[in-house]
Amino acid sequence: MIQNYEFTVILYQDEDKFKEGYDFVKSVLENAKAEIKKEEDLGVKTLGYPIMKQDKGHYVYFELSADGQSIAPMSRELQLSPVVLKYLFVNPER
Repeated sequence: MIQNYEFTVILYQDEDKFKEGYDFVKSVLENAKAEIKKEEDLGVKTLGYPIMKQDKGHYVYFELSADGQSIAPMSRELQLSPVVLKYLFVNPER
């Protein structure tokens, strides 16, 4: 069943690592056939606590539609990726 999700990802602030992470995230979303409705680059922000020895991260926010069954496999790919610091899927309808 197709549902709406808000998805925020924190990537490395370094320009090259950011580009690599951003391309990876987009490919994961495309492979899962998620339809991106809105995308917003929130820029570099100071993290509340260090993640993988990083004090700052580059935030990107997405609003998307995806099959609820595809969220778990996407989460698994993102979790195992060395180019993604943190991510969060939220279903605003719940």
